[in-house]
Amino acid sequence: MLRTISSLNGHTIRATDGELGHIKKLYLDEDQWTVRYLVVETGAWLFKRAVLLSPYSIKTIDDIDEAIDVSLTREQIKNAPEVDPKTRLSRNAESEYSRYYGYDTYWTGPNVWGTNPYPIMRSASAEGLPPAAGFPANDTLESDAADNGSGFYLRDSDELQRYDIEGSDGDIGHVEDFIFDDESWRVHYLIVDTRNWWPGGKKVLIAIHWIDNINWLDAKVRVNLTREQIKNSPEYDPNVAVDRNYETNLHNYYDRKAYWD
Repeated sequence: MLRTISSLNGHTIRATDGELGHIKKLYLDEDQWTVRYLVVETGAWLFKRAVLLSPYSIKTIDDIDEAIDVSLTREQIKNAPEVDPKTRLSRNAESEYSRYYGYDTYWTGPNVWGTNPYPIMRSASAEGLPPAAGFPANDTLESDAADNGSGFYLRDSDELQRYDIEGSDGDIGHVEDFIFDDESWRVHYLIVDTRNWWPGGKKVLIAIHWIDNINWLDAKVRVNLTREQIKNSPEYDPNVAVDRNYETNLHNYYDRKAYWD
């Protein structure tokens, strides 16, 4: 199912033995455009700490109760390495995190989740796993502002929602949100609000694979699309689910190859 990233903000996280807290934001990678972590602010039971949860641990998304069930216990979360949500994680820190929970390292393999196109545990469930040997409980993951060894960064979803979109003949709007697949957790579209350059304009979708480049310093996304193309493109209605029929019409309009092909 395709859904927006903002639709998860505030969702309650339910462990196997009680509530953990609420989703504050998400981390995306800038390489394969996949949701890698949910940043969860815990309740008073854990002094309102910020913890990371990987899609590896997610069992179900309950849209009615606005909650997400994970295959982890409170004790596991309590003993997990702490993170600072204001800094970027190094690859070393991610490795330690994965080792603690017994997850595969998603960056070692041919697919967006390493050996798998989906965040499926290769081994037994992480539930009940103790902290990894040599990695003490409640240690803190160190983060790097510099290159983490792969030229790769995780990006804050809140930060990205302020980026401008530049077409081939001028600005065409700003990033308002993202649409991702809640099975693969891969981001497929930017939701672009065009009204800051086109009064009375509309919201449109731009596929991730249409992006030419991103200037991270200037907070600007560049695409080889004209303002006229954007004006005449299929409108995005946030009240209507994005289905394959809409996606097909969108790709046909731009005469672009679809990601599912």
